[in-house]
Amino acid sequence: MRRPFIALCAALLATVPAFADPVPRARVDAALAGLDRLAAKAAAEGLVPGLAIAVVHDDKVVFLKGYGLREAGQPAGVDADTVFQLASFSKPISATVVAALVSRKLVEWDTTIAALDPGFQLQGAYPTQQLTVRDLFAHRSGLPGDAGNELEALGYDRATILDRLRLVPPSSSFRAGYSYSNFGLTEGAVAAAKPTGKPWEQVAEDELYRPLGMASTSSRHADFLARTNRAALHIGGAGKWAAKLTRAPDAQAPAGGVSSSARDLAQWLRLELANGVFDGKRLIAEEALAATHQPLMNRGRNPVTGDASFYGLGWNVEFGRHGLSWGHAGAFSVGARTLVTIYPEAGIGLVVLANAFPTGVPEGLASSFFDLVFDGRVDKEWIAPWNAAFEGMFAPAVAAAKARYAPPAGGVLPAAPLQAYEGRYANAYLGAAEVAVVGSGLELRLGSGGATRFPLSHFNRDAFTYIPAAELPDLPSGISFTLGPDGRASALTIEDLDGFGLGTLARE
Repeated sequence: MRRPFIALCAALLATVPAFADPVPRARVDAALAGLDRLAAKAAAEGLVPGLAIAVVHDDKVVFLKGYGLREAGQPAGVDADTVFQLASFSKPISATVVAALVSRKLVEWDTTIAALDPGFQLQGAYPTQQLTVRDLFAHRSGLPGDAGNELEALGYDRATILDRLRLVPPSSSFRAGYSYSNFGLTEGAVAAAKPTGKPWEQVAEDELYRPLGMASTSSRHADFLARTNRAALHIGGAGKWAAKLTRAPDAQAPAGGVSSSARDLAQWLRLELANGVFDGKRLIAEEALAATHQPLMNRGRNPVTGDASFYGLGWNVEFGRHGLSWGHAGAFSVGARTLVTIYPEAGIGLVVLANAFPTGVPEGLASSFFDLVFDGRVDKEWIAPWNAAFEGMFAPAVAAAKARYAPPAGGVLPAAPLQAYEGRYANAYLGAAEVAVVGSGLELRLGSGGATRFPLSHFNRDAFTYIPAAELPDLPSGISFTLGPDGRASALTIEDLDGFGLGTLARE
């Protein structure tokens, strides 16, 4: 979800076929019948708890349906109006909002962030001054992909996270590399909204949701929670789905905080397919919206379909067996999977929303549906390989952690007295941390007010482990203390938070 795919030469663009002929409605109708069967089967077999699907063709909503349950074990079913958390599917929606601002001449894609939001900084002076809205929506700022994600998980607010990005070393030279960044795109959106004098969430509502009649769509988590007809997040896997965890993504609302229904998203599909026209009225200038669909950064090949994949502005742009497509997936590891795919030359688009992780059902249904649309038959069984891709996403990390934290061959060395580690630690990026003795063990307290708490398990001498993510109990991470001459810890390093070399905190 966050890693670049294998590199691919951009010259392949010239060799990919295009399918500009319109698709007959009869063929679409036949494909919709197949999609309906496959979706119903996936829900009935428990591959996901619930699904909602929308299809638009030639500016008409031709399919709108829900399957399965909003919450496993509860009777309420999913329908076309059930609201799902979209996760990173939020990015192309936010790109559409910025395109509306560009259309109204309030900002340009190449307006610098320094002009819009002078307080925002990257680590270097040159990229800070040259950085544009386009750079951030194309993930080419040099920010490492995970920068800020860990701070959000610790409960920090958006302003704090964006301010601390200045401390993060770049993963590549400015504009030279693709690195998928939730908080980079969030800053691009927030900065673009500055000329309106309104917060991003209100701008999204004013510029897109209200004009399209998307009454169940919001960029505020509180609005999602207020919906009666909403889908819970599920983890556990096929046949074991359970609604155990929640996700409040307000800090990265433009990148991952939109919630919506299939019915609402069908209206947005219509706008995208009509190049900014909705119900016969132009809402967004064609050139402002078209900029979002231009391939800018090479992502390599799609890992399952093999399609050549690039990134535009908030959109994946792919060139594959059915021609040009625009799309984006969304996922929360605590229980969400979503997908949008548009074939602009054929005038057709699809949205699939699912309330579970891990699952490749959205991609599997989309691949099958478009095979039926363009070829009249399904090329292969797509759900299984997509499921395998998502289910195996964390397998290498789990295997590495298992090896790293295997019992030491020479036996476990005892820890120092627990009071040696107790105390307050801090650095400028992660903020304050507290290590406290709780009962017969230690507890690590991180984030705003120390509200995020982790029990520590002794591993060996001054090293301990903890579980950073409740949904990944098989993926521990390490904490190591450095003891000073007085026998007390002078610093601690949190392995999971040290990806940018910013995981060491000194005793206060």
